[in-house]
Amino acid sequence: MNDRSMEPARFRALTKRYRQLRIAVAGDFCLDRYLEIDPRREEISIETGLPVHNVVRVRSQPGGAGTILNNLAALGVAEIFPVGFAGDDGEGFELMRALASLPGVRTEAFFLSAQRRTFTYAKPLLISPARPPRELNRLDFKNWTPTPASLQSRLIQSLRALARKVDALIVLDQVDVAETGVITRRMLQALRAIKKEQPDLLIMADSRRRLQGYPSVCLKMNRFELSRLAGKARLIPLRAVGRAAGALARERGSYCFVTLAEKGIVAAGPEGTVERLAALPVRGEIDVVGAGDCVTANLTAALAAGASLREALQLANAAASIVVHKLGTTGTASVAEIKKIFLSHRTFWTASRSW
Repeated sequence: MNDRSMEPARFRALTKRYRQLRIAVAGDFCLDRYLEIDPRREEISIETGLPVHNVVRVRSQPGGAGTILNNLAALGVAEIFPVGFAGDDGEGFELMRALASLPGVRTEAFFLSAQRRTFTYAKPLLISPARPPRELNRLDFKNWTPTPASLQSRLIQSLRALARKVDALIVLDQVDVAETGVITRRMLQALRAIKKEQPDLLIMADSRRRLQGYPSVCLKMNRFELSRLAGKARLIPLRAVGRAAGALARERGSYCFVTLAEKGIVAAGPEGTVERLAALPVRGEIDVVGAGDCVTANLTAALAAGASLREALQLANAAASIVVHKLGTTGTASVAEIKKIFLSHRTFWTASRSW
């Protein structure tokens, strides 16, 4: 295995190509709404006798598949096409405005529907001086009924048109209840047809629920999801992850990426190549929310720009290391931030690390 870190010139060449990429993101977009609470202003309700949390600041940003989109925008990808929906409601207006404000984002395949509620995560945060933000119980807004057939048809038609003009496609299934989001059975059938018609198109898929039934596209998952895909009743031992990922990649004829939290990432190619890359050392308090989506975005952009499997892992690992140190938000990593951490840790990956 080649354990050398890429040269700075190669880093510059790859990341420069991001500015020419066109990437579509199909999936469940939500609104992340942060409610910042000042605990010093807590009151007691006269009517109920319960504590009242006073919100002193509200900030919103795209979440779910929007977290992937945020990271692509931070990387400077030229054109990004969200394929999804929101409700025709206040949260939907807020989400559409947030998407449209990001550089390079084109919203012609993102639809507002009166038949849908905007998928929203309302996140109350206690903000105290000299202390990290502390998240309280989240308030979620979801859809509990199947996505209307007419809306599914519009999404599929848009995706098929976009697939002919993009360099890569990312798919994220974020909802818990099957058939209530963007990645329905019909959408998976459309993805299967797209892959058959365009076998060389890079398609990266991730699913909160399950990856069973996905066509032969690149899959990004964690160890639990790998174990389930491999038909194992128990969690696959760490030492066996590479072997299991390699078997899955050969069987499907596509890349397989497995994130292992503080242990790093394993990647396997259909030809039998297996790469393992340790995570960078933690540099303080961390928040892992959004790290997986950051990895998905960076792996896809790197591979679309022509990176090798190992180079893509190095770039994604460096980006994730940045994001987990951003507290109280679902963060992103820019090329400038990745370059700084990458150059300062170049020697970290030069020695073989086994686990």
